[in-house]
Amino acid sequence: MKYDKGQVSRGVVSFILLTILALFVTHIYITLNLPIFNNPEEKIIEIPKGMTINEISSLLKKEKIIKNIWLFKLLTKIRWGMIIKAGEYQLTSSINMLQLLHTLEQGKILCHKVTIPEGFIIWQIAGLLADQGLANREKFIALAGDQNMTKEFGLQANTLEGYLYPDTYHFSKGLSEKSIITTMVQRFKSIIRPEWKKRCRDMDFTLHQIVTLASLIEKETSKREEKFVVSAVYHNRLQQGIRLQCDPTIIYSLKNFNGNLTKKHLLIDSPYNTYRNYGLPPGPIANPGEESIRAALYPAKKDYCYFVSKNDGTHHFSRTLKEHNKAVYKYQKRR
Repeated sequence: MKYDKGQVSRGVVSFILLTILALFVTHIYITLNLPIFNNPEEKIIEIPKGMTINEISSLLKKEKIIKNIWLFKLLTKIRWGMIIKAGEYQLTSSINMLQLLHTLEQGKILCHKVTIPEGFIIWQIAGLLADQGLANREKFIALAGDQNMTKEFGLQANTLEGYLYPDTYHFSKGLSEKSIITTMVQRFKSIIRPEWKKRCRDMDFTLHQIVTLASLIEKETSKREEKFVVSAVYHNRLQQGIRLQCDPTIIYSLKNFNGNLTKKHLLIDSPYNTYRNYGLPPGPIANPGEESIRAALYPAKKDYCYFVSKNDGTHHFSRTLKEHNKAVYKYQKRR
């Protein structure tokens, strides 16, 4: 049987091409699916806004996330010109190329856990966020004090003090201060139940007044069982026309408070001075948690009008001024 030399040549060439193609496909499969460096070490890679694909490729190569710049660039083009989202990414060298491309394309940005304690005021929240590199302190404070922001959220308040709900959040770097504030205010709104709004109306209080009262309670005690009793004291004093005489409202008025409240401080001219002014201060003095808001709405059925710190985290409650003065001598002056 005779063979055509041309057919043999074409067959050999076809075999070689198929072999090369098979090897290429295998190489691409391995490149895409196997770990790039097989190194479990985690790295935080930040891709700023406006960074080009060339710059991103160089950054990933420098950080030993990828081996081959041209292959990475080629794959981004093959994926219909994928857009890599700016932000922080937590990556390892053991990631494979497909996982890397998916992570960058989906914008699976690293989020930082931050817990805002109950009773923090605006500048404390701003400082906490700034310390973690999540916000500009001055910009955050300015926005939180902007009346246009409160109007935007539909709040009858001069600032957002009281409405930046204390909770645990997960924020990514690069998120705007306005976005962070919006998240916190929306969280506040989510915990205000319809029955609480009705309770406000039944008590002849506005929500703003209840949040203000809740902030006083929050600053006076961290004990859950005491919050409702402290609330009863303030409700009783409001009903009887007695000044609230709440020390934290004085402290809120002071700049650079050193921790030592004096009689001189009680005389300062401020709308937040509840030793001079009757009724509630014009707005919250902190950002209260859910339990303090609940306490403001549902005070304990007690007829106390006074309380004093026992210097152990709890308070002594009194019905009369005479009883209160004895408690002050026992727990404060005698010390």
